Amino acid sequence: MLTLPALVQAAEPDLGPLQPLIGTWKTASNGVDMAPGRTGSAVGEGAPAIEPFYEVRTFEVVADAVNASKQNLVAVYYSEEVFRSRDNAKFHDQRGYLIYDKDNQMVYNSFCVPRATCVVAEGKAGRKMTLTAPARGIGESSYMTANASTQAFTMTLDIGENTFSYSQNTSLKIYGKDFPHTDSATLERVVKN
Repeated sequence: MLTLPALVQAAEPDLGPLQPLIGTWKTASNGVDMAPGRTGSAVGEGAPAIEPFYEVRTFEVVADAVNASKQNLVAVYYSEEVFRSRDNAKFHDQRGYLIYDKDNQMVYNSFCVPRATCVVAEGKAGRKMTLTAPARGIGESSYMTANASTQAFTMTLDIGENTFSYSQNTSLKIYGKDFPHTDSATLERVVKN
């Protein structure tokens, strides 16, 4: 008679400060986006355009990884969809990973947006943290480099049990000048996984 060994349940990964994020979140009240106005817009090309928004983010545990045989990481995949409050039109989509390095107490935000721009920002792990993209942490298409280049990225996260807030600054070179594209919002948990 053939017997099967008992199934061993894999240990849950230690997600550190990212653990409370697992689930789905929605903006508690309007977030605020300040982006450069487009050519022909009411505010004019490159002027600050303020857009109230709401967003939905979903975070899920994906996998662990080992870099160069020494750096042990665990990753949380996230999707972010952002909608204008005035007409519910989606105007931003982002996919990425929040990655936790327990040994070095670092968190990385590795994400791409469908504008041919990707960012890797990093910072010290904690419930409140600031993640910054180093010079090599930004990749973009040659078109974006010539026309709407991302010069720097900084994000501050404040993670609670049932809410989290963020503010971020994407420093752009667009329309021949520097522009601080900013976003901020507070989200509430709607589904806990």
